Amino acid sequence: MRPIKSTINKKSQSYKDNYQQMSSLIDELKGYMQKSLFQGKEKHIAKARKEDKLLARERIELLLDPDSFFLELLPLIGLQGKGYGPGGTAVCGIGLIANRLCMINANVGSNRGGAIDKATLNKSLRMSEIAMQNGLPVVNLVESSGANLKEQEQIFNYGGVVFREITRRSRKGFPTVSVVFGNSTAGGAYIPGMSDYTIMVKKKAKVFLAGPPLVKMATNEITDDESLGGAEMHSRVSGVSDYLAENEKDAIRIAREVVAEFVLPDSAKPAYCKVDKPLYDRDELLGIVPADIKKPIDARELIARIVDGSRFSEFKPEYGDTLITGYAAVHGYKIGIIANNGVILSEAANKATHFIQLCNQNNIPLLYLQNTTGFMVGKAYEEGGIIKDGAKMLNAVSNSDVPSITIMIGASYGAGNYAMNGRAYQPRFLFSYPNSKIAVMGPQQLSGVMEIIQKAAAKKAKIEYDEEQGKQLREYMIQQVEKSSTCWYSTSQGWDDGVIDPRETRNYLAVCLATIHNLPVKGSEDFGIFRM
Repeated sequence: MRPIKSTINKKSQSYKDNYQQMSSLIDELKGYMQKSLFQGKEKHIAKARKEDKLLARERIELLLDPDSFFLELLPLIGLQGKGYGPGGTAVCGIGLIANRLCMINANVGSNRGGAIDKATLNKSLRMSEIAMQNGLPVVNLVESSGANLKEQEQIFNYGGVVFREITRRSRKGFPTVSVVFGNSTAGGAYIPGMSDYTIMVKKKAKVFLAGPPLVKMATNEITDDESLGGAEMHSRVSGVSDYLAENEKDAIRIAREVVAEFVLPDSAKPAYCKVDKPLYDRDELLGIVPADIKKPIDARELIARIVDGSRFSEFKPEYGDTLITGYAAVHGYKIGIIANNGVILSEAANKATHFIQLCNQNNIPLLYLQNTTGFMVGKAYEEGGIIKDGAKMLNAVSNSDVPSITIMIGASYGAGNYAMNGRAYQPRFLFSYPNSKIAVMGPQQLSGVMEIIQKAAAKKAKIEYDEEQGKQLREYMIQQVEKSSTCWYSTSQGWDDGVIDPRETRNYLAVCLATIHNLPVKGSEDFGIFRM
């Protein structure tokens, strides 16, 4: 397997300009990430300190092994909107607890009491999906006042999925541990109630279906928080709690001991074990990945800076060259890579279909590097069968069983998003670069198509087309599409698992591949009908 030979000229003006533009986007990302660290107003944090409570991120830090990584997921969900801000009121991510890969979901109790808004719920649902797909134990650090009642109509119907998935993971042998530090009331009481293991902090945990005021209204019974749902009652009387902790640090200690007893799965062994750093500096990615997605990028230059030893065994290098396919390794884990190098033509689609089948035959996970305006259009391409060739690629992506990771490194337009394993095709992980854009088509193309349609409609109705009004509408549409196609809008909606600095790609892939290999990797032996 030969190393890729880079042809990048770091002294060129285009490289320097792009580096500066990408650096500006990275600064924007850092600013948003700083906002996502918000854990409540000073008065609420002061209150937590007075009550000897740790903040959510402090709890996570104590729970993780010393020097463990923590791959935070969906940190900017809810960035744009009327919710509780970027990240909502929960911190979710993957890390090592007692040397076991675990999913961690921590309520930020010092921010609005840890109330669940729509963004927080969607984050929890995605967290649960990742845990199930990869066989991860889940540790919930619970302190929440329940659903944000102002958004109850958007939360209630799907909120039950969180409880359902706890039991489904349990059936698969993927346990859930809940550590209750404060409130876990109403429907939230089922989080500890349905977990495999529940730990409650003495004098702090409050778990009940209805608090004292509601009990008084419903039954005329007068009671108090502690006797109704305190940690000691649940540990000694109801049995809802399995462990009674003296304080928060004691609860985290118990959680680590519980996780240490979990039986490790028969994880898949890496198909390739020699680990070498890439030959080229990762910092060069800021000069290579185009800040302006209209500018081309040779995906091999990106691959050379993220794979072991920059080694890449390219499959069908002379055929369908608008798509790159081949084998490499990242931190010893063998992967198949599918990367756009332009618009998707029939030859490229057929090559990808072939390569996906080979990776399934050999049980090799796939990495998709998305940067395409979609499939080629035009009379000659329609006659050449671009639809059926694209359908074959979609078939292969849909029915592939090997785990996959998608990174949006540039444009993600139209059916190209689907063919390159977009969110709808359920990759195990999906991340975006800060320059990336996603939409049905580019803003100029979309507004132009609408203008053509409107002119045709006016002609058919035998009325004069208003050029000035059309110009204004086109400008408005361009602005709207530009706004809604940015990575910031996308990540705010939860369409990816996070926006990442391109220089961190290899580190993210390392954690994702370790997570994927938590369970054996097995490819598909069956695909649907390929239209020939």
